[in-house]
Parts: sequence; structure tokens; C-alpha cells
Amino acid sequence: MADTAEARARLCDPAAEVSAHWLIHEDGRTEALVPEDRRAWHAGAGSWRGRDDVNSRSIGIEIANPGDRPFPMPQMDALVQLLRQVMARWRIGPDGVIGHSDMAPGRKIDPGPRFDWHRLAREGLALAPGQGADATLEDSLTRIGYPRVPADLRLAAFRLRFRPWAVGPETQADRRVAAFVAASHNRTA
Repeated sequence: MADTAEARARLCDPAAEVSAHWLIHEDGRTEALVPEDRRAWHAGAGSWRGRDDVNSRSIGIEIANPGDRPFPMPQMDALVQLLRQVMARWRIGPDGVIGHSDMAPGRKIDPGPRFDWHRLAREGLALAPGQGADATLEDSLTRIGYPRVPADLRLAAFRLRFRPWAVGPETQADRRVAAFVAASHNRTA
């Protein structure tokens, strides 16, 4: 969506058949759209950690940003505060915080390469890339939770989150980062 008004209109339109629990405006205001104990239709088709129907087991936070620009500091500050509260209420660990591109490789690309996953990791609210032991990329991505889709789609989804500016075929750096994230996930699970 181009802006918050457009995003809100779509999320609140019954004909669109899409919703979210929370909407974070560009200026950092948070707006509750669906009570957290009710199902929202934010994830769509996809899976995480081998389980489909992500809508039934997640809290959807939509962040107003068209994806072609950095996320404003007030918006990221609001996300950090909201994530802390949601994660505490529902006992969600950093490995449980994912983006649409993680659970729907090839179909979703948001929040995109400009999203500050590193900040969330520094705040203890998400996993982040780092250095890890060598392992096959396929094994690491499976351990992290990525759905079994064609290898190029899995790699693209992984890179959107952990190596957003990487391009081309799989590299040693992809394998190291994926191994680190997989090991981090196993420590927090």
C-alpha cells in the first residue's frame, strides 16, 4: 500500500478478505484492528516450521510502508514497543517473529530488504544473521522453519530477511548465515 490510509482501508474492507491485529502508521501510532485472541486474515497461504494456517497461530502486525523506502524511526520505535508487549503476552521468543516473506517464499516479499531486522535482533525481538558453522543451506533453512518450496524461492525468501542485498547463486556466506540462524533458533526454541 502507498500509505497508512490505503492500508487501513484495505484491512478494514470486508470484501478484501484481509485483516491484521495491528497496524503501525508511518508516524508511529499503533492501531488495534482485530482483538489478539481472534483470528485475523493477515498471513494468507504459507507455512512456518512445517505448519500451515499461520493465521490461526499468529499475531499479524501490518506496517505501513510501500517497501521501496526505509521504515521511519518512529514506526520502528512503535514496532519495538508493540513487539515487546505482544511477545510477553503470548510468550513468543525471538525465533517466532517472522515476516510474510519467511512464511510465503515466492508469493510475499514484505517487509522487504529495507526493514531493520538487525535492530529487532539487537533488541532481542528477532533472530539476526551472523557467523555460524558450515552446513548445507537446505538443512539450515529447514531447521529455521522455511517451507519446502523450490530452492530458488527459499533462498530468495531467506535473503530478503537475512542478506537483503545478496544476489546470484547460493554462496558460502548464505550457508554460514543460515547455519548461524538455525543454531540460534535451536537455542531459543
